[in-house]
Amino acid sequence: MSDTSGSPRTSRRRPRSVRRALVAVVSTLGLAAAAAAVATPSASASAPPPPSGWNQVFVDDFDGPAGSGVDTSRWQYATGKGYPGGPANWGTGEIETMTSSTENVSLDGNGNLRITPRRDGAGNWTSGRIETNRTDFQPPSGGKMRVEGRIQVPDVTGAAARGYWPAFWMLGAPYRGNYWNWPSVGELDIMENTQGMNTVFATMHCGTSPGGPCDETSGIGGSTTCQGTSCQAGFHTYRMEWDRSTSVEEIRFYLDGNNFHTVRENQVDATTWSNATDHGFYIILNVAMGGGFPDAFGGGPDANTQPGHSMLVDYVQVLTTGGGGNTDPPAGDRDAYGTIQAESYDAQSGAMTETTSDSGGGQNVGALANGDWLQFRGVKFGSTPARQFSARVASGAGSGISGLVEVRLDSRSNAPVGSFAIADTGGWQSWRTVPANISPVTGTHDVYLTFSSGQPADFVNVNWFTFAH
Repeated sequence: MSDTSGSPRTSRRRPRSVRRALVAVVSTLGLAAAAAAVATPSASASAPPPPSGWNQVFVDDFDGPAGSGVDTSRWQYATGKGYPGGPANWGTGEIETMTSSTENVSLDGNGNLRITPRRDGAGNWTSGRIETNRTDFQPPSGGKMRVEGRIQVPDVTGAAARGYWPAFWMLGAPYRGNYWNWPSVGELDIMENTQGMNTVFATMHCGTSPGGPCDETSGIGGSTTCQGTSCQAGFHTYRMEWDRSTSVEEIRFYLDGNNFHTVRENQVDATTWSNATDHGFYIILNVAMGGGFPDAFGGGPDANTQPGHSMLVDYVQVLTTGGGGNTDPPAGDRDAYGTIQAESYDAQSGAMTETTSDSGGGQNVGALANGDWLQFRGVKFGSTPARQFSARVASGAGSGISGLVEVRLDSRSNAPVGSFAIADTGGWQSWRTVPANISPVTGTHDVYLTFSSGQPADFVNVNWFTFAH
């Protein structure tokens, strides 16, 4: 959801001509969808088990006592009127102040998350915005990823809904901590709704703004209507499926299992697509009040707008299937004390694979620079603590260029448990095994190799790594 300020969030301050075009699309899609009503699921359900061949990499059913906050091991609150140092009003013109108060963000005790906009006596609005701690959601190379949520948008319509803007969406990982590189880093809006309309929108943002290959600030979007019950009156399932298994990469958007919008790699130039997709994403749930998107459909909020109507989220789930790079060995079945090939990552940012001349052949991961990372899910350390880490590395970095290879557990935002420094080893295929002490580790963890340097240049290749007691 973003606008011309260069910050995300789908937003977009659409000109009136765009607004008329959207209304026409909504009307056309609504007529087409009316032919196939979909029964709305019951009001409280758990995330469905993964279909055969799919792996569940993230899930939250929002189970917990009524009035409690979200699980901060999974989610973080985004508060205030924008990111620190980023555009004001989240870059979209929305007017609320986001808080971590359970008045705005809480569990309802029936297995749902509630995000509730509120207005005080002075007319000031507050609401809630939560984001996954993880920023590594992307399909494996040659595989697919599904991101799905079961959601009831705020049950308010007409004049009372003016300015409401609930959304379920994703931002490219490079945005976190930068806040000025939108839309090039990519945004995927799985569900947006506004003004209490029985219409949902799905959009990909990319390229440059305004205009550019992705028609910013509108983006590449589509819309449809909720069938059976309205979007406001019941729960519906919203899904994005990102498919890297096809010759032309696709990002598909679904309402209750029906594909209503697809964005294809060949709709934009290769550089635009690569900049927007060659990295992980994080997930956002929020209800904004006002801003560019509601403005395109009449504006608000105003004196007639009723506060206190919650967006309810039954679950959020991320699944992956297929592809290379994460099948040797399967995620969740890695032995920390065996040799873990770097190219067997489950997710990555900034890396490439290439044929290695190191003994044993195969591939190594290369082009690693400051801010790049590799993820390896489900590494089993057992009950005896691991205290050492070793990696097979090579570097052809120039004089004065060096960096750290760091080991982090479960989240890239966690502090490293150990690291070692690496500089030029004599060439990008001149390999050496470098050991490092680590804090004691037991149990099963997702392992992240992160790469840190004071220079922007590539500084290391990695062939494999292992741990020892």
